[in-house]
Amino acid sequence: MDKYECITLFARTAQLGSFTAAADEQNLTQSAVSKKIAWLENRIGFTLFYRNSRKISLTPQGAEYLIYCIKLLDEMTHTESRLKGELTQVSGELKLSVPSAAATILLAEPISQFMTMHPNLVINVSVNDRQVDLIESSVDIAIRASYLEDSGYKARLLFTNEAVCFASPQYLANKPTPKTINDLKQLQCLTYSFSSPSNIWGFKNTDGTFSKVAVRESFKSDSAELLLEMALLGHGVALLPYWMVEQYLSKAQLTLVLTEYEPMKLPMYAVFKANDYQPQRITSFVSFLANYFQERF
Repeated sequence: MDKYECITLFARTAQLGSFTAAADEQNLTQSAVSKKIAWLENRIGFTLFYRNSRKISLTPQGAEYLIYCIKLLDEMTHTESRLKGELTQVSGELKLSVPSAAATILLAEPISQFMTMHPNLVINVSVNDRQVDLIESSVDIAIRASYLEDSGYKARLLFTNEAVCFASPQYLANKPTPKTINDLKQLQCLTYSFSSPSNIWGFKNTDGTFSKVAVRESFKSDSAELLLEMALLGHGVALLPYWMVEQYLSKAQLTLVLTEYEPMKLPMYAVFKANDYQPQRITSFVSFLANYFQERF
């Protein structure tokens, strides 16, 4: 058997955590995956995985060997990419994962500009509000609006979302105007279900301190665009980034409320794998996006 092929299969199986998932991805049978990894174990002289009928897990030796294999494969890919010019030219396929609201409102224009600048590049965009695993999904760059945990990825700040609290004039017509954040408990609120918990909204008080309030949820969704649409239709108060609602505020289709408070801000990042050798298409696009948004926010 080919040792390089078996090492590659071992690394991918370890990342996916399943012989079945690796077999499906590589268009192999589970038996073929098992045989190739067994061959590699016999060749190197130690067991890579603990196996039972339900799952697999790395042995201590397997975990250490995985680190070595990933480094080896990265260096080999780097050499091959360098020879093909991928580290000096913006070419190949760039896979992005972006939030649904940002896809058209924020990212269509900069993506269009970048495509025009680099005609040999193919851009593949997956619109998904869930946080994807970059390795498992083979995504190059994920655009995320959140405070990032220590995930082992690299990240570059693009801009900071400034949220606003708003409702439609027809919804507010027969309601008492909210004067404090506690008044939200008496109003119907449209909440984002991916927030945890979805019914807790945070605000900066006039004295500079921060407060949180448990709002009364009447509708929640994992789609920011749907929350905006429900607000336009008069179903309650929503809390969304200013860039999403600016055009509707200017047309008086929406009205800001609680303007004396400042809703908590949320940073927007470009997140990518922490490889020592990044294809030029990734580094160039991240830098382009950062510069693009720096001029606009």
